[in-house]
Amino acid sequence: MMGRRQFVRDMAVAGAASVLGMGTEVFAADSALETTRIRLPRVRQSPNICWAPAYIAEDLLKAEGFSDVRFVDYPDTATVYPGMATGDTDIMMGFVAPAIYQIDAGNPLLLLAGVHPGCLELIAGPHVRSVRDLKGKVVAVTALNDPGHLFMTAFIGHVGLDPRRDVKWVVSPAAERAALLTSGKIDAFMASPPLTQEMRARKIGHVIVNTTTDRPWSQYFCCMVAANREFARKYPVAAMRATRAIIKSSELCAADPEPAARHMVRAGTALNYEYVLQGLREIPYGTWRKFDAEDTVRYYALRLQEAGMIKANPQKILAQGTDWRILNVLKKALK
Repeated sequence: MMGRRQFVRDMAVAGAASVLGMGTEVFAADSALETTRIRLPRVRQSPNICWAPAYIAEDLLKAEGFSDVRFVDYPDTATVYPGMATGDTDIMMGFVAPAIYQIDAGNPLLLLAGVHPGCLELIAGPHVRSVRDLKGKVVAVTALNDPGHLFMTAFIGHVGLDPRRDVKWVVSPAAERAALLTSGKIDAFMASPPLTQEMRARKIGHVIVNTTTDRPWSQYFCCMVAANREFARKYPVAAMRATRAIIKSSELCAADPEPAARHMVRAGTALNYEYVLQGLREIPYGTWRKFDAEDTVRYYALRLQEAGMIKANPQKILAQGTDWRILNVLKKALK
C-alpha cells in the first residue's frame, strides 16, 4: 500500500510539473494550490459505479495537495446536480445529460472534461424489442428530469417519438423496478452498473439500448467532470488538479479494477463485490482521450432540445457551460 501511495504521489507531482513547464524541484514552491479543501458528491443509497473514479480518488487528490478531501452524501443521482449548482460541492464526475439540463436552467455548472462513454442500459420487458416499441408504454424513472429520464428522452426522440406524448412516465424507487417489470406494471427503465449486472444474473428483462456498445451513444461520453463555475473561476489550479486526479483514477479503474471494486464495497457505495467488479470491467474507463468532449455536449444538447427538454441550442450550452482549457492542458501533459 505504501509503495502504491508513493507511486501515486510521484505520478501526480511529475504530471503537474510538466503541465506548468517546470521541473519537479520547483513545483511545490511556485505552484501552490489556491485551496487545499475539495468537496465531491457521493450517492450511497442507490449505488452507481459509473462514477467510481471520483469515489476512489481520495489518495490521488491528496497526492495533488488536497489535505481536506470531503465527500458530501446525497440520496440519489438526481439531487447531486442542484447540490453542485448551489456550491455544496466543488467538483464531480457526473452524467452529461443532466449537467446540460442544469446549464440550460441557468445553474452555474461547468463541464471540464470527458471521462468515459457507456455504462447506461435501457432494460425492457418481453413485449418491447426496440425503442420505437415504447410508444404507448409505461417507463419508470426515479423522478422527472432525473438522469434516467433525460437520457431516455434522448433515446426516444432519436427514433422519432415524442417523449412528452408517446410514453407514460411513472415515478418509482429504483429498488422496486425489477419487480414492477417482472409483474408487467412497467415496460422499461434505465439502469447503470451494478444494477445492470444484477438484472442479467437474475434474467430480468432484456437490453434494448446499451450505451457502451450501441451507436451513436457509444461514440460519446456518458460521464464527464463538472465543477461549480465559481470554484473553477476562483481556484483554477485546484480545478485542474482535481480533474487530473479523477482522470488518473479512471485509468486505474481500467488497469486494476479489483482494488477499485473492493474500495467501493468497503466504503458503502456499492454492495455486491462480484457485480461491482463485472461492471468496472465492462465500463470503458481510461478512454478520456479517445472521444470528443465538445462533440458530446453538442450531440446531447441537440437531442434534448429536439425532445423539448431544454430551450437553449447546443452552441449556447457550449458557450455558457463548458471550458476545455484544463482538458487541453492535460492531454499534452499526461502521457
